[in-house]
Amino acid sequence: MAAQSALLVLAYLVMLVGGVFGWIGLFAVAGLAAIIGEFAVARWSPPSQLLLEKVGLHWSYRQLTRDLAAVLLVVAEVRLSGGELTLLLVLPAAVWVVSVFAGAFSTMIERRNPLSAMVRNIELGPLSSTPQPPAWAAAVAGDRMPLLNLLLVPAGVAAAVQHDATPFFVAAAVAVVATGLVGAIIALTWLRGRGAGQGPLLPAVQRWLDNYRPEVGLYFAGPAKDVYQANMWLAPTEALQQRAVVLMRSREAFLELADTRLPVICVPAGVDFMNLDLGGLRAALYAANVGANIHMLREPGTKHVFVGHGDSDKQASVNPYSKVYDEVWVAGLAGRERYARAGVGVLDSDIVEIGRPQLAGVHTFGAESVDRPFTVLYAPTWEGWLDDDPYHTSLVLMGERIVKGLLVTNPRVRLIYKPHPLTGSRSKAAKAVHERILTAIRAAGGNPDASSLDGTAHLVVTGRTPALFDCFNQTDLLISDVSSVVSDFVQSQRPYVVANPAGLSEDEFRREYPTARAAYLLSKDCGELEKIVTVTRAGDDPMTEARRDLKTYLLGPAEANPMDRFQQEIDRLCH
Repeated sequence: MAAQSALLVLAYLVMLVGGVFGWIGLFAVAGLAAIIGEFAVARWSPPSQLLLEKVGLHWSYRQLTRDLAAVLLVVAEVRLSGGELTLLLVLPAAVWVVSVFAGAFSTMIERRNPLSAMVRNIELGPLSSTPQPPAWAAAVAGDRMPLLNLLLVPAGVAAAVQHDATPFFVAAAVAVVATGLVGAIIALTWLRGRGAGQGPLLPAVQRWLDNYRPEVGLYFAGPAKDVYQANMWLAPTEALQQRAVVLMRSREAFLELADTRLPVICVPAGVDFMNLDLGGLRAALYAANVGANIHMLREPGTKHVFVGHGDSDKQASVNPYSKVYDEVWVAGLAGRERYARAGVGVLDSDIVEIGRPQLAGVHTFGAESVDRPFTVLYAPTWEGWLDDDPYHTSLVLMGERIVKGLLVTNPRVRLIYKPHPLTGSRSKAAKAVHERILTAIRAAGGNPDASSLDGTAHLVVTGRTPALFDCFNQTDLLISDVSSVVSDFVQSQRPYVVANPAGLSEDEFRREYPTARAAYLLSKDCGELEKIVTVTRAGDDPMTEARRDLKTYLLGPAEANPMDRFQQEIDRLCH
């Protein structure tokens, strides 16, 4: 990345040197390298472009350097009168001046008519709109327009070779006319829209809310990288008898939201969202603790419920922020006791045990015909918010040993590797280990980008599909960390392993992390891995009864349908 950025900067510096001294050949080669380099960086190396911007070399500065070099080359090689020299300077500059004004007008048009909301599965009817420029003009208005000055590079070379400035003047005039045309279109569009009032989108959304009258809202204000937290509640919310709507606050997260039949409304601006009348909602469900939740929490007639995105023994599962909600819903008794031990101010009377409605599709042990190889799912959690916690995930300290140990197991097992969606987002070490694991799985004949669980090859699952619960139904043995993955997998009643990279004693580990009470524990050197695979493959599993008891503790009574419990609690809030 740094080398690519340095080569691109070097090309521009050589262009300048070639222009100043009239070295036509050097200028031509460096100019071609700079143009190709810009295209390559934009197309294949966005990190290089970001690095250049961070050090103050924004692409517009690089384009100014290109134009200046072309002007200097012509000045060095062509005899110019005073008027010609003025024209040589004014024409390229005019393109930049028009670009600045066109960009300013375009910004004013966008602010006048902002994309205040986005919807899915909602018909808003015909909407009037204030004047908008053609899409092609809006796309190039602003700092993209000086790209037309690329014509000056070959034109400057031609003028220098011929010792005649005419090719340069022609190319510069073409660029000025083209940018002038775009600038005029943008300016006229701005003039036509002066005095326009509020855009029609938000009033149309409000009319739809007034007509549809949703009773339940699934609220998600997190970023796109965390949208999996909302995705896990889509199916249970779809299955409710009440009218429901998904409310979102991030355009990027809206675009990444999984497929759903629910109506979805995204209103990014806090002021716009708070101006919506949502008083008809009886229950608001929150999948994550984020600051923008306050814009929904201010609705006084709504019951606000934190449903989270999975019960686990992590500290994040007992966030003190949870005090702001009317109720906190957990899967089972384990969640209730977790809050009691943490003492973060959540009242026991505000905690409701509802099970995990997402787990209805997870097959229990022995409830399916098995016509596949013995399959091990390795699903480590991510590195967490604290860079100095080496034990949050097993990936960095144990991941390669786990994967390589499974790949060489004899008789062969099938490995499915499904890392947390945020893996590598904070730790370079975690990202590096993840990449090495991909390489090892690829070398073993596995599929490093699986979109299906079919077949018998080793798989890497990192996309939205296959979902985690689909992987559960293909799994005979889970290896994971202290996370909600473990709690959810207990639904299957299949054996599971929890990594113990910190080296705690078995008693201490199980006491500290109740979800590991029925787990096989794996120490940092992974010495127990082969024995665990052998025992669980043979079916001689001493932890079977412990898992049955733990399932009731974590997820509630086995005979209770969690979707029915979810529906009953929603009914209570809506009446």
